[in-house]
Amino acid sequence: MTHSFQVTHSIWQSVSPLSFDPLGVNTSADVCIIGAGITGLTNAYLLAKAGKSVVIIDKDPLGHGETALTSAHLSSVLDERYHEIITRQGLDRARLALESQIKAIDQIETIIQAEGIECDFERIEGYLTLAPPHDIRELETELRALKKIGLRGARILDQMPRSAGTWGPCLVLPRQAQFHPLKYLKGLTDAVTRLGGQIYTQTAAKEVHGGPHAHVMTDRDRKIGCEAIVVATHVPINDRFVIHTKQAAYRSYAIGVRVLRDTIAKRLIWDTADPYHYVRLHSDPQKNYDTLIVGGQDHRTGQEPHPTNTSPSPFHQLQKWVQEKFQIEAAVQDHWSGQIIEPHDGLAYIGRNPGDFDNVWIATGYSGNGLTYGTIAAMMFRDRFLGKANAWETLYDPRRKNWNHLTTFLGENLNTALQYKDWIYAGDLESSDSLSPGQGGLITKGLGKVAVYRDEHGVLHEYSPVCPHLGGIVRWNVTEKTFDCPCHGSRFNSSGEVVNGPSVHGLKPLGEAEIPVCPHGIHCSPSINGL
Repeated sequence: MTHSFQVTHSIWQSVSPLSFDPLGVNTSADVCIIGAGITGLTNAYLLAKAGKSVVIIDKDPLGHGETALTSAHLSSVLDERYHEIITRQGLDRARLALESQIKAIDQIETIIQAEGIECDFERIEGYLTLAPPHDIRELETELRALKKIGLRGARILDQMPRSAGTWGPCLVLPRQAQFHPLKYLKGLTDAVTRLGGQIYTQTAAKEVHGGPHAHVMTDRDRKIGCEAIVVATHVPINDRFVIHTKQAAYRSYAIGVRVLRDTIAKRLIWDTADPYHYVRLHSDPQKNYDTLIVGGQDHRTGQEPHPTNTSPSPFHQLQKWVQEKFQIEAAVQDHWSGQIIEPHDGLAYIGRNPGDFDNVWIATGYSGNGLTYGTIAAMMFRDRFLGKANAWETLYDPRRKNWNHLTTFLGENLNTALQYKDWIYAGDLESSDSLSPGQGGLITKGLGKVAVYRDEHGVLHEYSPVCPHLGGIVRWNVTEKTFDCPCHGSRFNSSGEVVNGPSVHGLKPLGEAEIPVCPHGIHCSPSINGL
């Protein structure tokens, strides 16, 4: 069975997003939190529980961001294997990394129990399975590493028990978990407001000022005075360059497949493919079927490997993988994608923003563990604000340097630099006349380019193709109908509005901007003179 993949929608988004009034007057609090996903709301909850006043702002309704686009694994398994962390960063750092992930899941469970949040939380096992050409020695190496850093109960099985399809050897990890992320956010929101937290949506941060007179300015020219600022926007909007050289933005795709109730066991599954697949099961008591959530097909944002209308989309490739692996028909009911920020050394960046004041904190580089890292960040920032020592500060310090990952650092930054070559290449369309309704692309006009989109009514819209962050040329994303920057991952919808940072400004309509031309002419490499 094939599925027509049109507008993306995650399985979690059946829960209505929560909207609050925009900030209409100047205000103040102990801490201003920018971003109301799991990082921001958990920060607000823990700080409010500790007696601190908080203001949270978000440009979108709550539950509209990346927390709604997760597969909602709560796992201590990292994209970087623990044996690799031991080799490159040492036993102690690997032990702290595992400890922080385990304690984050425990913290989520504690909050759920304390606040009585109904969010389908369950403790289940995780299974790391092999994908060709990997063999069992990889699992054995990882098991030895896990035992060294103190994980109990991990073991290797010859075959996944009670499984649909054939999986072969697998590494079993105990006490992983899963839940419904938006139901959890709703519970956090209720708790934060009950504790006196101020929440404002449709309120974007435009300026972040640390130091002795810390404050945030919003898009409505409202001022939020505070003692400390937490930038919980998935990628920092206040750091223009430094932190973005240490991480890269990827797209990851997911589908929800309808399966007969109780035919597939509840567990978390990952394989060793590159990019890897990830799997879990969601049960809704109001429905007579289960939903198998399967994700993967990751690639650098703006560098889609199948950029044409005729090539198989990542969603179709996931559907095919499910049919082959689980030996089922794979009736897709939901499909979506999310932004994954990959740190170059495998661990998140949580702490003081590099080069900024000590009271401006960021949390980014979550890789595939956004729910646990968001909770880790909240635990760390609470301790920091209360003057308590936290054993994870050095581990996740955004200012750290890790020379053992120099090859990855150089490779990702070379990739980013090469994307600026788009300044000297022609657009992907000969003219806008070839555009069908609902499609976009780039055309060449004179020595410059124009980003174009033809809406469902046939009206053509033209924008500057220059990403306002650091001047990359955006590319049309056929799969998701967005303009994506291949340099640092900013994304813009078909109206030119920001979907993902680090850009805080949308694409300029051509009525407001001339057709951009490189300052050194069409045949030059990226200019050092700026745009």
